[in-house]
Amino acid sequence: MNRKIKAMTVFGTRPEAIKMAPLALELKRCPDIEATVCVTAQHREMLDQVLTMFDIKPDYDLDIMKERQTLVGITTRVLEGLDEVIKQARPDVVLVHGDTTTTFAGALAAFYNQVKVGHVEAGLRTYDKYSPYPEEINRCLTSVMTDFHFAPTAQNRQSLIRENIDPSKIYVTGNTVIDALARTVQRDYRFADESLAATDFDSKKVILVTAHRRENLGEPLKNICTALRHIVERYPDTHIVYPVHLNPAVREVAFEILGGTERVSLIDPVGADDLHNAMARCYMVMTDSGGLQEEAPSLAKPVIVLRNETERPEAVAAGTVKVAGVKKDDIIALAKELIEDKAKYDEMAKAANPYGDGHASGRIVEALRYEFGKCAQRPCDFYSED
Repeated sequence: MNRKIKAMTVFGTRPEAIKMAPLALELKRCPDIEATVCVTAQHREMLDQVLTMFDIKPDYDLDIMKERQTLVGITTRVLEGLDEVIKQARPDVVLVHGDTTTTFAGALAAFYNQVKVGHVEAGLRTYDKYSPYPEEINRCLTSVMTDFHFAPTAQNRQSLIRENIDPSKIYVTGNTVIDALARTVQRDYRFADESLAATDFDSKKVILVTAHRRENLGEPLKNICTALRHIVERYPDTHIVYPVHLNPAVREVAFEILGGTERVSLIDPVGADDLHNAMARCYMVMTDSGGLQEEAPSLAKPVIVLRNETERPEAVAAGTVKVAGVKKDDIIALAKELIEDKAKYDEMAKAANPYGDGHASGRIVEALRYEFGKCAQRPCDFYSED
């Protein structure tokens, strides 16, 4: 093939954008690749923040977001919109990321058009189809349609091999989010959010919290927020910063239980640069997010997972993450351990990050060059020291 490889990145949510932005930029820099970006805008405002931060101007914007959108609606609009884009752009490969509805529908649209699929962040599994919901099924179905699997870790690779995926089509790359952190975290960074700018990261043990997953709505989120209130009331040297998701079901619970509590900052969602730099300066992270389980360890921050399981067991094995679940007493017990026991805190903070070295995007680009005959040598896999 003498012509350039036509590679299209497709993403629609803020987490996807953060992780795909470094790859989109790396593809643009490669002389062998004609790179295009298609966004679905499954999340509109939050996606636009990341696009601005990385100075990415999409070639195609499906702009599908609607008020109170449903999974069926998102899937249908992405599938129909991307079908038209693929027919127009005629890419050689469509690159999707992770486990969102955009990911699944994007891979399906590529498959229907007989275009190769590259799956970034492939091979994560909980083996519970309803947790996380709908992400576990999204990524499993995407794997079935994928031609090139870009697995962050060796454990992800093994999960794919157990599902009879051709090992020669699996590349262990590390996670592209580590590439993103190298760009966003700055020592002299100034927060755009006024509440973050006023937070005393030096004399307080600032706990950065995110909690909004579908499976945690209702009683689990009430348990989480009640535990957070107990923690901040018990330890006067702590301060909780909680960027609260815009979902009314999340905001209602968070503000009802934590609103007006001293040393609890309930703020609107912030840009990725604000979030990453808050993470870099905080004491620890408590989250039900998948991405923060990868990001925080690279910044030497212990993570308490507010879910019953994680599809990122590498971090648990490495000692950077502990799974608390969603019961109040379990959450409090783990937080107490990290607040009171410096040795246990240091053990988690200093554990090796298993998720990457900041060169995942480069490995993916080289894998594409290899697969499309632009170079003779397969790129070396990433393996953490552990």
